[in-house]
Amino acid sequence: MSKRLYPKSMPEAHAYLLPQFHQLDHQLYCNDSSPSARFMIQNPNGRVLIPTANGRYCTLESSSATIRSNNSTLSLINGSPLSQQDCSSYPLDQPRVSEKSYGSPASSSCITDDKHQLRNKLMELETVMLGPDYDVSDKYTGIFHDRSGVASPEIDSWRQMMEITSKKDLRQGLLDCALAISEDNRPKAQYLIAELEQMVSVSGEPIQRLGAYVLEGLIAKFNSAGSSIYEVLRCKEPASSDLFSYMHILYEVCPYFKFGYMSANGAIAEAMKDEDRVHIIDFQIGQGSQWLTLIRAFAARPGGPPHIRITGIDDSISAYARGGGLETVGKRLSKLAESYKVPFKFHAASRSDCESQQVNLGITPGEALAVNFAFILHHLPDESVSTHNHRDRLLRLVKGLSPKVVTLVEQESNTNTAAFFPRFLETMNYYTAMFESIDATLPRNHKDRIHVEQHCLAKDVVNIIACEGAERVKRHELLGKWKSRFAMAGFRPYPLSSLVNATIKTLLENYSDKYKLEERDGALYLGWMNRALVGSCAWT
Repeated sequence: MSKRLYPKSMPEAHAYLLPQFHQLDHQLYCNDSSPSARFMIQNPNGRVLIPTANGRYCTLESSSATIRSNNSTLSLINGSPLSQQDCSSYPLDQPRVSEKSYGSPASSSCITDDKHQLRNKLMELETVMLGPDYDVSDKYTGIFHDRSGVASPEIDSWRQMMEITSKKDLRQGLLDCALAISEDNRPKAQYLIAELEQMVSVSGEPIQRLGAYVLEGLIAKFNSAGSSIYEVLRCKEPASSDLFSYMHILYEVCPYFKFGYMSANGAIAEAMKDEDRVHIIDFQIGQGSQWLTLIRAFAARPGGPPHIRITGIDDSISAYARGGGLETVGKRLSKLAESYKVPFKFHAASRSDCESQQVNLGITPGEALAVNFAFILHHLPDESVSTHNHRDRLLRLVKGLSPKVVTLVEQESNTNTAAFFPRFLETMNYYTAMFESIDATLPRNHKDRIHVEQHCLAKDVVNIIACEGAERVKRHELLGKWKSRFAMAGFRPYPLSSLVNATIKTLLENYSDKYKLEERDGALYLGWMNRALVGSCAWT
């Protein structure tokens, strides 16, 4: 593993700021009684059959990524051949946007029985439209005209599309495919899906690897099967211990996640430096690892540590990733606190954030309250999904508790209310930067890299691209929108510690110089090159 994977040690005084790792926003659980399990039919070859709208069945491999030996091709999720090509990624253009939004895909195997047959039919169509003397072999280089000699926009669009696929321009091909789906141009989408399958690879360049999962999302969108594919992916989770390991690797190789937690810890430590009794409410506590270093720091505080109580809020679904319920987290934190002689109590609130009420939070008079929202609020539906705006309701609930500090850490992306095509563009931009950053710290030949991307990122990509309404649970908002929500709930900005920000900046120098940190409008933005990926701020 690259030495850049782990930063150099920092001064002990700031050690509490850096949580070792944290369960990012994954709710992973499935059993045979789930709707998706009932939805699937497995044939004798071990392939999962998914019915499409026309009654045919698409195939979804029971093994999520099976590497084939010949031609370096791969079978990804749906059994589609994914060949490795050389491709590089670069900033996205902004093609024309359609406000239409349609369904999702299950597998390219049901798109067309023979892509060569489809190509032949396209050539036949050209011959009919352009006359018998037209040489269809020139379609990649010639300029199409109708019989009056005027170029046809529709035919010219097909010509440009074929030129793109002939040049193996994966990025542009994915954009064209998404645009075709948004415009309900099914023949064009069918052709592009068949061509793009030959360009993607879960073991290739960053754009090829991301393209493999993006293509799955496009296929699911095409076939209106987004929720079904998302549920199948959730059912294919590895053993909890393996998933724990993959999340740890992702956390270590993506410093923008790590330092997002670090800035939250710093804000809480600063706000509680003179308090004797501290109560921390953590929505989506995950493994509880964020608080290990904070407990150590409080133990070393001049004058002795405060009495610490942590309320961990989580739902039962996340127990799978932990390998146990919230009592597992409580025991782990209690054991550490005892070893450092820190008075400590753990309060478990095992319920979803949408169901959280003040009575569940264990509020006790005389305690200074800190509330932590780390990569969790984007899971909650807002007014665009339901009449029950849980996103704003929860903020008003927390404001009513009179907390001393509230920390927010979220992915800096805009996928909540955007229509399909602009949402696709945003997803491509965001995850292209992430996949490129993974290459900077995790060697391409690392044995777990495919698993990290497949089990920690692929489901999110598919859900954002292919799902709509309540089924789309990944609904990110930019920090500017979160600020508006906090302000409407009655919060005021709480300044982040300049010492913490300086420490993060120093630590970031141990990674690639393409990682960026920006302080702006009282918030901290962390990202890759010119793309912010995580935003952090605090409120009171």
